[in-house]
Amino acid sequence: MAGSKRVCPSNNIIYYPQMAPVVIILVSDGTRCLLARQSSFPKGLYSALSGFCDIGESLEETIRREVAEEVGLEVEKLQYAASQHWPFPDSSLMIACHATVKPGQTEIQVNLRELEAAAWFSHDEVASAFRRKGPYTQQQNGTFPFWLPPKVTITHWLIKEWVEKQTCSSLPA
Repeated sequence: MAGSKRVCPSNNIIYYPQMAPVVIILVSDGTRCLLARQSSFPKGLYSALSGFCDIGESLEETIRREVAEEVGLEVEKLQYAASQHWPFPDSSLMIACHATVKPGQTEIQVNLRELEAAAWFSHDEVASAFRRKGPYTQQQNGTFPFWLPPKVTITHWLIKEWVEKQTCSSLPA
């Protein structure tokens, strides 16, 4: 008997927790990244796309399916970046990847059953969001500032990695 287990103190039943794989996908067209928000997110928060792997589906198939389902884009290339265990609410393994869409195919078709909004953001817009300090309160014009997931999340790291790659590639040789 190996692996993680929990024993119920009242009846001694042994439970073996399961882990659900989830892909976290930062889509780019080469110069911009695509970020989205769900209606349940705090106002102004945008994040990478994500979705659970279906049974019998590879990570690559999940990424292509989720991007197509959520924003109507076709992935050309993808690259694994990192992973993170996320215990809430049901113990997930977050698998972060960068995805590039096919050239000239950048028109977003937001699936409103899954997302409230999705948009392309420039390097400068994303870099500015990283520099911004909270609290993220409503502005005088009624809007909320664009902000990113907190540092403890793999999504934050994935977006930051994209910003740093863009910065390095724009420096003179």
